[in-house]
Amino acid sequence: MARLAQTHGLTDVQQEILSTVRDFVDKEIIPVATELEHRDEYPQDIVDGLKELGVFGLMIPEEYGGLGESLLTYALCVEEIARGWMSVSGIINTHFIVAYMLKQHGTQEQKDTFLPRMAAGEVRGAFSMSEPALGSDVSAITSKAVRDGDEYVLNGQKMWLTNGGTSTLVAVLVRSDEGHPEGTAPHKSMTTFLVEKEPGFGEVRPGLTIPGKIDKMGYKGVDTTELIMDGLRIPANRVLGGVTGRGFYQMMDGVEVGRVNVAARGCGVAQRAFELGARYAQQRQTFGKPIAQHQAIQFKLAEMATKVEAAHAMMVNAARKKDSGERNDLEAGMAKYLASEYCKEVVEDAFRIHGGYGFSKEYEIERLYREAPMLLIGEGTAEIQKMIIGRRLLEEYRFQG
Repeated sequence: MARLAQTHGLTDVQQEILSTVRDFVDKEIIPVATELEHRDEYPQDIVDGLKELGVFGLMIPEEYGGLGESLLTYALCVEEIARGWMSVSGIINTHFIVAYMLKQHGTQEQKDTFLPRMAAGEVRGAFSMSEPALGSDVSAITSKAVRDGDEYVLNGQKMWLTNGGTSTLVAVLVRSDEGHPEGTAPHKSMTTFLVEKEPGFGEVRPGLTIPGKIDKMGYKGVDTTELIMDGLRIPANRVLGGVTGRGFYQMMDGVEVGRVNVAARGCGVAQRAFELGARYAQQRQTFGKPIAQHQAIQFKLAEMATKVEAAHAMMVNAARKKDSGERNDLEAGMAKYLASEYCKEVVEDAFRIHGGYGFSKEYEIERLYREAPMLLIGEGTAEIQKMIIGRRLLEEYRFQG
């Protein structure tokens, strides 16, 4: 069967990886996703299967036990996984961002310590920027680290950690005024700390508490949590990169590739919504014929498929730009913005095609309808993406007059 969103120019290795992941999604994720999601159950068997496939080490260099693949390969795998169940792609994404930040910015000792175990899925990553009163204004972070001999003492409350309970390594962004005099720009006085912890909830190490899972409308199965630091002591050698004051830039680098990931998730969910809508339209009959033969439904399917193709193309372009070593914040912002908006629209159209049955929990589209809104918020809202896009465009098209 012909498929939407094909990617041209892939190597044989990339095609083999994608084929393997696609088969896993069709056999191991789609048949159980809705049941697990309704129970808000962590998909341990699925995660174990992905570990065996090497997905947790896709972009980790071979010298550390990973597959050393490109961002494009990773994004295309995420697209397939999100097509099966978006929550699973979220479990992978936060782990991937921490591994990427370590690879790009970590000291050699930090890379040697964490990357081999992350590639094997033994250490699972999460990252933390947001706070309860923060929203999109990262410069307003109030969590703080104070130097005390060979350690730092961290205090503050963080919010919206994906994998907050199941992770064993959290990259946490806090303010650190050491060496940064009063009046220093906020983004120049932030530091990323690598915080090791036990999985679970409650006090997971002295001074660090994960209160419990946040109950959500969708995006279930994966644990989303708060993180509370109260006198949390972290060795100085767990400052990412070994130097304070670079945390904002390290996190933004991670979020930039994370936006490609969110775009890929939007593409995957939209593809699944199209598949469900096209299948139902050919099964459901009204006025003596399948509704797919009604022009109104054909128009809707045509619009849905076009949006899937457009979002996929922009996501692939953003990934390839990053892989080439070029700055891709413009392309990543555009891809994330378009894919998340189009995903919402395609899912809603598939929901409408299902009619009253779309409102029933027996149908998969009901789950997708609750999951799609998260993509409008994750890794920066649409408004944040448009700010990034607008500023970059003005840099490129600066009027000289």
